[in-house]
Amino acid sequence: MKILALESSAKAASCALLEDDAVVGEFFLRTGQTHSQTLMPMAERLLEMGGVSTDSLDLLAVSAGPGSFTGLRIAMAAAKGMAMARDIPCCGVSTLEALAWNLRGFAGTAAAVMDARRDQVYAALFTLEAGEVRRLTQDDALAVADLGKLLAGVKKPVWLVGDGARLCYNQLLEELPDLRLAPAHLLLQRASSVGALARQTARAGGAVSCGELTPSYLRLPQAQRELLARQETSSNTGG
Repeated sequence: MKILALESSAKAASCALLEDDAVVGEFFLRTGQTHSQTLMPMAERLLEMGGVSTDSLDLLAVSAGPGSFTGLRIAMAAAKGMAMARDIPCCGVSTLEALAWNLRGFAGTAAAVMDARRDQVYAALFTLEAGEVRRLTQDDALAVADLGKLLAGVKKPVWLVGDGARLCYNQLLEELPDLRLAPAHLLLQRASSVGALARQTARAGGAVSCGELTPSYLRLPQAQRELLARQETSSNTGG
């Protein structure tokens, strides 16, 4: 199975080419350029260097969220565009679960966390054991303090992974001394983990058509949240 995986849910963008259980190649960029400038050129170059044509791909994998609304839409649009033209199956996977897959081979608990601003994180917990990743909680948006309460009762050590890892580590280490930061090269979202998780999902029957591929935002876009807040304030003041 040949898989092209795309990841642009946060500041870093990456793409990976996988064949069966092996990673053929991966590009990773964390620059000031927008994902609309970097993601497709990286994907095209990776396919060229890997000697793989788009027509020969068996699956397009994409990080489906949570994450940056713009970033998620860019990867989704790229995957849909390639899939629609060639009728390639797609698989969208949880950004948080793919982060936990960075830590396959570790032992303990993976706390996949992404900075959601205002002292909140997108988070999900996973058990790490014998090279397997098992989900403990569903993807959610919650306060860092509430995450700390969840982590108090899980298997130790707890590995923080994701762009919210340092935020949580700094705030929770005093009360949770078994916290660990994932190694730097595994700390952020990587397309190779998106592809590996998508491969397992597709083998279990989880592949969809490009028309069925949808993002998972977990909460409303900021513009909509601000509009609702203004409306609520106006209603409360009788304006």
